[in-house]
Amino acid sequence: MDTIFALASAPGRAGVAVVRLSGPDAARAVEALTGKPPGQPRRAALARIAGIDRGLVLYFRGPDSFTGEDVAEFHVHGGRAVVEGVLTALAEFGRPAERGEFSRRAVENGKLDLTQAEAIADLVEAETEAQRRQALRQYDGALSDLIEGWRAAVIGAAAWAEAAIDFSDEELPADMLGQAKAAVREILEQIQARLDDGGRGEILREGLYLTVIGPPNAGKSSLVNALARRDVAIVAETAGTTRDVIEVRLDLGGYAVTVADTAGLRDAADAVEAEGVRRALARAEAADLVLLLLDGASDVAPPEVRADLVAWNKADLRRRDGLSISLKTGAGLDALVAALTRKVRDRLDAKSETPALTRKRHRRALEETARALAGALAAPAERPELIAEELRLALRALGRITGRVDVEDLLDVVFKDFCIGK
Repeated sequence: MDTIFALASAPGRAGVAVVRLSGPDAARAVEALTGKPPGQPRRAALARIAGIDRGLVLYFRGPDSFTGEDVAEFHVHGGRAVVEGVLTALAEFGRPAERGEFSRRAVENGKLDLTQAEAIADLVEAETEAQRRQALRQYDGALSDLIEGWRAAVIGAAAWAEAAIDFSDEELPADMLGQAKAAVREILEQIQARLDDGGRGEILREGLYLTVIGPPNAGKSSLVNALARRDVAIVAETAGTTRDVIEVRLDLGGYAVTVADTAGLRDAADAVEAEGVRRALARAEAADLVLLLLDGASDVAPPEVRADLVAWNKADLRRRDGLSISLKTGAGLDALVAALTRKVRDRLDAKSETPALTRKRHRRALEETARALAGALAAPAERPELIAEELRLALRALGRITGRVDVEDLLDVVFKDFCIGK
């Protein structure tokens, strides 16, 4: 395998930049750039680097490295000329790395499985504390352990089915296939519970969608501006100012949330407003959570729409029972944010210690596993070969989550969105 290199820290001017090198020529590159062979592995040494800069050099001898290969890191000053000089010097010993290629080599060399590699990308992209916690748990192997536990149990059940085929003339334990099916039924129930979690892992990773809906002049745009702490939506006394859906992404109590401001719900005065109302209702239907904001000073009946939380604005003019706020004075806004945060936390079941599925490919593979397990349960006992085949399909689907099978087919998909240097 050839040697690769890349800037592993963020691009742009910085106090320190890290250039990483992995492959068989890593040690040779260190000696050429510093004038001396690599020192003790994992110990930083100050050196003059190719006459470009003075910095720290670290060397990791494979397989005891991130990629499982020989790895070197050059910690230099983060000026553009310095970084470009080091990268140019390294071109003699290898080629620039592609997106995710360091992590990909770690998977290919058995240092990580696919779920752990994906967690690295999630840690890099994490915007909130909740996203960071979920990614770190996955990187530590929580999801891998869950999948491998199921896989081991399916292997045990498959062994009983295979024994019924290979030793059909022998005296085997009574109701052996019954025991195998009982184990399969238990695994299927656990997998189905994970599939029925409402997609909490994917939503937490990608961000929850919250739609603010209500009649005109209820204060929806003012609320979105208050949550974002900046002016993202136009606020005016004229009813129907908001015609389209306006989105803003924010951190709500440690959770990534995309808040959508929508057109006021009423009988539209023209075709453009009618389209805005249609989009508002469609966005509310598709949202993970819906906040219905009402005008507390108005006696108009509230619209009949889906709502996970209801709040009354204009408490400075008239106070209502329930969650009452004033966007003019700020009264009650903290209580509303707290209520929204609780709704988000409950929706994502953030206190659960069970690892969540964080990507659609995990869910698709588990759905395929569940279908195969259900097929094994449906197969008649006098046809153990059918049971065994369904269990083999289940094992294959489970293996695709961690990369135990078909890994070459998965690598391009998994690493296509990684950043350079990871």
